[in-house]
Amino acid sequence: MAYRAAMAQQEAAATAEQDRAQDGGGWPVAVGTTALSVPVPEADALVAHWRARYDTAARHGGTAHLTVLFPFLHRSGVGPAERAALAGLFAGHPPFTVEFARCGRFPGVLHLVPEPAAPLRALTRAVAARWPEHPPYGGLLGELDPHLTVANTGGAAVHRTIEARLAGHLPVRARIRAVDLVVHDGRRWVPWLSFPLGAEAAAGGTGADDGRPGGPAAPPPGGAARGAAGAQGR
Repeated sequence: MAYRAAMAQQEAAATAEQDRAQDGGGWPVAVGTTALSVPVPEADALVAHWRARYDTAARHGGTAHLTVLFPFLHRSGVGPAERAALAGLFAGHPPFTVEFARCGRFPGVLHLVPEPAAPLRALTRAVAARWPEHPPYGGLLGELDPHLTVANTGGAAVHRTIEARLAGHLPVRARIRAVDLVVHDGRRWVPWLSFPLGAEAAAGGTGADDGRPGGPAAPPPGGAARGAAGAQGR
């Protein structure tokens, strides 16, 4: 009995950790933490209602998204050299299209499955290889499958209901043209920079911040990214 109780406790702890880690919604995110993500406005209209109620990350602002790497460098560590490195890295990956045709599950989490997943995995692996001290999700979850979180609260019954409601509106297709760098200001994720993929990087600008009042403090100018549009939750 003691062994079973211990195993159940470990499983519950692992599930809670997984729930917290999916998109940063339950993580204690420090001011200045950054993340790399791909906004998916094509899916946002479909899942925004459910995310607002059942995705803890949505409380931190932003549209539906696919996480490339979280947590990333602190804002103060993203200078001209880092911007240039990110711009060059993402320029080496062409734009691509993903389709969301079904839902998937992690423990306690309902998400949309992007297919093909390979281009998204390639982006994450490239960033993690360039900055090995910043593995995805702090290295806690291994190589988590690419996903668009819909709900990480509410329980299994709620998730089944959401999945059934979404089924009639799938598939949804999205064109992925850029990766956004967003920063947490202590309350929300706010936009900072956007790095175009592939040939589209030629129109990427000079690394200007988005210039919105109340946005993150800008590091020295430089690099090859353009201002992002739309804050992302994790």
